[in-house]
Amino acid sequence: MPNDIAAFIRSHLALERAPLVPEVRLYLAHAGSGLSRLALNETPYWAYLWPGGALLARYFFDRPQVVKNLSVLDIGSGGGVVAIAAAKAGARHVIANDIDANAIACAALNAEANGAAVEALCGDILDGDVPDADLIVIGDLFYHADVAIRLNAFASRALAAGKTVLTGDIGRAHLPRARLETIVEYDVPDFGDRKDTSLRTGGVYRFVA
Repeated sequence: MPNDIAAFIRSHLALERAPLVPEVRLYLAHAGSGLSRLALNETPYWAYLWPGGALLARYFFDRPQVVKNLSVLDIGSGGGVVAIAAAKAGARHVIANDIDANAIACAALNAEANGAAVEALCGDILDGDVPDADLIVIGDLFYHADVAIRLNAFASRALAAGKTVLTGDIGRAHLPRARLETIVEYDVPDFGDRKDTSLRTGGVYRFVA
């Protein structure tokens, strides 16, 4: 993979307005981005805007009071759209967390491009103590059963600690609907890979149990 991921992102990805969230500019992949140069085990999810993240970001811009003066932890931040939206909507402190160092690098560049104060945290935090944040957000991570099990356990510990936990999703296979309360819905394209731009209804949900 490239030695300098930040330089690779700047030169190979396009800085453009995010779909559904034009308030934010992101470095996004396009046909000529050359992402095949990255290691095979490093799928660049961070190079695309996923609908769950876009849903949460749109919600924060529409209702900034839900994050104003709060500390926010964005789990599985990817390119950082949710963290950036929270910061721009008035959050007191924002942490963007991801297990992929390349995602953290991209989120840092995106935050810089948007003038957003975002702290980066690289690593898997799901099995540890619940971080000291008022609001925890999870965008589009309920793809696989094993990850969903860990996310659900983390959410349970966070709720027990008095945290608010939100997720944005368009109905992925392992979304724990029985635990969720719908806050708002938007029509959003499932544009992770840009091949399918048809609209789907997605929502922002609050964990209640």
